[in-house]
Formats: sequence, structure tokens, C-alpha cells
Amino acid sequence: MIRASLKFVFVIMYIYQKTGRYFAQTAGGMEEAGADELKRLGAEQVEKGFRGAIFRADRAALYRINYTSRLITRVIAPLLTFRCYTPDDIYRAGMETGWTDFFDSSNTFAVFANVSNSRISHSRYAALRLKDAVADAFRKSRGTRPSVDTRNPDVWINLHVENNRATIGMDTSGGSLHRRGYRSMSIEAPMQEILAAAIIHFSGWDGTRPIHDPMCGSGTLLCEALMSYCNVPSGLLRRRFGFEFLPDFSSKIWREEKARAGALMRELPNRTIYGNDISGDAVAAARKNLLGLPGGRGVNLKTGDYKDLSGLENSVIVCNPPYGVRMKQENDLDLFYMELGDFLKHQCTGASAYIYFGNLEMIKRIGLKPSWKKPLKNGGLDGRLVKYEMY
Repeated sequence: MIRASLKFVFVIMYIYQKTGRYFAQTAGGMEEAGADELKRLGAEQVEKGFRGAIFRADRAALYRINYTSRLITRVIAPLLTFRCYTPDDIYRAGMETGWTDFFDSSNTFAVFANVSNSRISHSRYAALRLKDAVADAFRKSRGTRPSVDTRNPDVWINLHVENNRATIGMDTSGGSLHRRGYRSMSIEAPMQEILAAAIIHFSGWDGTRPIHDPMCGSGTLLCEALMSYCNVPSGLLRRRFGFEFLPDFSSKIWREEKARAGALMRELPNRTIYGNDISGDAVAAARKNLLGLPGGRGVNLKTGDYKDLSGLENSVIVCNPPYGVRMKQENDLDLFYMELGDFLKHQCTGASAYIYFGNLEMIKRIGLKPSWKKPLKNGGLDGRLVKYEMY
């Protein structure tokens, strides 16, 4: 149960209720694409910024963005803002916030914070002071407090401090949206789901040509290609969203948005998505992950060396090859990329290849002329997505 009771009269009006404005976080390199996606999903007055965008949305658009966005990491609803010079300022503001409007002591919560250019310089301590304030506010009003769960809480609370100005917000996503829910099996160093979605997005793949991942690993690129073509909502498998804890949450609007998104789903044509990996364990993981998605049985999987593949001419190729994490010797890595470049050049005539490089030095080793390069973050890794046209 999310709340013991639902309030229909609100004493406090929070910032997001007054303005209808929210902040969407994106990974590095995805700001412009993320802003465009927000507009397509019904956001208005989108203002692109560093690692995200501020936008205006009604409740339907807010639910839709969280449920179907492929490039947004999370969406924050601002509650209040205040001048902040000391940790005690955070504690006082936290004590004055009406937390029982959002959840009760039977729920779990966690606080994540980021600080910059302020007298407060320690984000963990800032988060700790807000956590203490939430707990003490509940003790004062209810006589009991909710538990903290830093791994999978019911409620995520955000604290942002910049230039001695603090904003407390609620995470309407309920944790990072990259956790799609289909990854039941993985291998070493799997690709993050939003990065994979970005690669599919930047490839422009629309299903008119087959798409191949010759080193598919546990199938993240294949899953994101499937979800993109079939219009499978990115949040289809998520058990809950943070917006369900907002005091003005509408279950009716939420049901309508889910039904609307479900009506847009379509089947995957035969011989559209292909995956291959030299590791049988990786292919088994990819198969299991795909089976968790509608249409996943229609993805073609094969175990074997990519150099033995045929039929990749005039297709779209997406790939996240090893970049050092799984390769022990630098010479092995150099040779690997040289052979990959030869394979693309001689076996993939007419294809468009989109290769993600976690090791930027390997862009030189592959021996192909790029059409373009795009910086894309993968966690803490500053990688590049590079397009090659195989004439």
C-alpha cells in the first residue's frame, strides 16, 4: 500500500503544483536528444541544460514521460527551495516539509544529494541531514518514523544545492529509469540500458533494414531495439513509479496513459533483429532477457564468432565491443579492433555501422573513416559512438 489514506485538500502547495515544472536528468551527451524526446511526449517550455532539462507538464504528460521515455534517467518534482549555507539550514527545511503528504511510516525512503559551488561541500553529509530531518519530522507528527532503504526504497528524495541555493524534490520516477526490468541475467561489464537506447536512437533504425549486433553479450542493444520498434513502454516491467506517491496523483489518468501506450504497441516482423556472440553463456543470457519482453521470441540469436557471420550486407550494425575491461593485453585489443575493421569493410558492404568505443584509442585501430562521432557517457566512462558507412 502506498499511503494509508489519500488527501483531497492540500494545505501546502509545492513548487511543482504551482508551476507544473519538473527537472529531467539525462546522461552526458544525451541532453539534446533527451529534450527532443520530452517534447515528443508532451512536455512544454523545455529548457535544455547541463545533464538534463527543465520542462512544464500536466499530470498525463508527467506519467507518460516516466512510463515511455527511453533517454531520460529520472524526473524530479521540486517541492521547496531555500537559501542554504549550513547543514542546519537543510535540517530546518526538512523539518518544515509535509512529508506525510507523500508517504507514511510504513514506507521506506532514501535521500540522494548533489552539491556544487556552495559553502556546503559534502553531498553525503547534506543527504544525511535531510534524512535525519525526515525521520524526526515523522517522529514529531506520528510518533514513529519510516525506515531507510538505500537500495530499493519506496520513495526517493532529492536534494540539490548550487550556489548556496537548495531545492528539495521528489523523484517521480522512483529510481533511475535505466532499470527497465528485463535484465534477469547479465555478463561481465553489461551496457547500461539508456546508453543502448541512445545508440538505437542515433542509428535512426526504423525497421526498414535488418539490425545486427555481432557481439550482443546479454542482449541490451537487442532489447532496446525491440522495445523501440514495437513501441514497448520502457517502464512496462517496472513495479511502481515515484509519481504514485505525489499527493495529487490520479490513478484514473495513470490507467488512461498505460492504456494509451499499450494501444501503440506492435508486433516484430520476422528476420528484423539479429544477435550473435561467441559465448554461449552470453547468448543464453540474451535469450532469457528478451523472453521477458513482448515479441522477444522473434529476435534471432546465434552462438559463434562474428567473423563467421554472413548476410550483414545493407543492414544496420550496432555493437559495443570489448574495450579493455575484458581484454587483458593491449596488443590483443589492438588486433581485435583491426580484425573488426577488416570484417566490417569486407563482409558488410552497404551496411551502416554504429560502434560504441569505451576506449577512445581504439577508434584509430579499427582502420575505418568515421562519418561522425558522438560523446556518450556510460556510467563514469567517457565513450564515443562512431558511425561508419560501408560503401
